[in-house]
Amino acid sequence: MVWHGGRGRYGRVLAAAVGVTAVAVTTSVWSAQAGPVAGRPARAEEVVRPSRPYARGPARGPVSVNITHASDRGARGVNITIDDGPDPVWTPRVLEVLREYGVKATFCMVGTQAQAHPDLVRAVVAAGHRLCDHTVSHDTTMDTKSESYQSRQILDAERMITKASGGVRPQYYRAPGGAFTPYSRELAASRGMRPLGWNVDSKDFERPGTDVLVATVKQEIANGPTVLFHDAGGDRSESVEALRELLPWLRRQGYSFGFPVR
Repeated sequence: MVWHGGRGRYGRVLAAAVGVTAVAVTTSVWSAQAGPVAGRPARAEEVVRPSRPYARGPARGPVSVNITHASDRGARGVNITIDDGPDPVWTPRVLEVLREYGVKATFCMVGTQAQAHPDLVRAVVAAGHRLCDHTVSHDTTMDTKSESYQSRQILDAERMITKASGGVRPQYYRAPGGAFTPYSRELAASRGMRPLGWNVDSKDFERPGTDVLVATVKQEIANGPTVLFHDAGGDRSESVEALRELLPWLRRQGYSFGFPVR
């Protein structure tokens, strides 16, 4: 099942299930490799202060509306990001590999998945990983929908993830398929969630084979620090094995593992 490759079938089906009428808007799609969203440019210093808390958790400072790619470990840092879960089969296996190599990652969770598997959300938090809002239903056409639709997708997912975690809030927002809009970035930033992009797409959703996944990351890691993998949306055995090979390889190359800059 393709979740990220082409504004996929999954997003359309689940978006329909939400029962929200789509309203086309003329917004531009952001490409994770290309940079910020087209439209009103966000200045580097532009930040949005969080509004009154929407769910339980400590107050957070302002965050930029700009899409972050950098690592808090500096030029030789790598951010491992895991999308679309949690999943009862694959998330525990991803957690096992991360634990084996002492790596912390950022888990971009779909709201309905978090709601269905709160034990896994808590396991992610207990292991020291960070949470990211990946919307309620992973609709990769969000940038063509109304602002009210985008708001529900982002804020309801924030609530679901925070409740499932026992009160730990997402620190980032990643639009499904990179379908950011200026509005969604501003809304997420107002909630203290930094918009999160990626530099290296492993393409594991295509399941091309572990060797291909490993080669892709090795070839593209020079593009930037934030690497995209998945722990849901189908068989993720190749993703697990690729991580098992890549994590020690990256360390041998002199990289360290961190979190995206907030």
